[in-house]
Amino acid sequence: MEGATISFVGWIILVLAGFILGIAKGGLPAASILAIPLIALVIPGKAATGLVLPILILGDLFALAYWRRSASWKELGRALPWAIAGIIAGVVFLDRIDDRFMRPIIGGIVLLLLALHLRRHYLSPAKQEAAVPDDRSRRWVFAAAVGCLGGFTTMLANAGGAVMSMYFLALGLSKETFIGTSAWFFFIVNLIKLPLMIRLGMISGESLGVNLAMVPALAAGTVAGVIIARRLDQKVFDIAVSVLTAAACLRLLF
Repeated sequence: MEGATISFVGWIILVLAGFILGIAKGGLPAASILAIPLIALVIPGKAATGLVLPILILGDLFALAYWRRSASWKELGRALPWAIAGIIAGVVFLDRIDDRFMRPIIGGIVLLLLALHLRRHYLSPAKQEAAVPDDRSRRWVFAAAVGCLGGFTTMLANAGGAVMSMYFLALGLSKETFIGTSAWFFFIVNLIKLPLMIRLGMISGESLGVNLAMVPALAAGTVAGVIIARRLDQKVFDIAVSVLTAAACLRLLF
């Protein structure tokens, strides 16, 4: 975004995106992808991906300040190594994959996984608590597949929120554990992505200046997200995450 001039309307859009990102980090992780198209309206192309990352890391820190003790490290241990592999694959393919084709593929895959989860969780006669099988080997395969996809998509377009929200939702985690696990997951993967994006020239002093202007909106959104999450009961929370994930997928598809 070197030399780019942001209009007054552009700044309003960026502030709104920062607030939405704060809500996502504070309590509704899947909402983060709803802010990405807003930022892309102002900062197009790869510069938008680089612009978002530092503000996401700061949002992760805000989220961890409240939810850090709520994580399931067991589930993190299953998914994180595969997410790192996905990030590495994303770096390799970053200049080789046309975003016009990648986004619909991501959206379609996640929408299918979400549909399978909803079918097993709400329509199955057994009404299982989680959509992930108890069999250990199959659970690892599921974690590997979704972890790789989450790392890959978050490196290419910061679009891992929908993927991992579907995964954590499928595990049947409690609301608090869902948010805490998601916060730790994205804090770790975003830190891993940071030097890679700097090396690729996607983060600059100018983009960090824009990030600084978005911080107040991010902080306010995080507080709002925590308040919203605390007041939602488990069933409403699960529905909200499902709806936001579906909306994110539709945005990727269209």
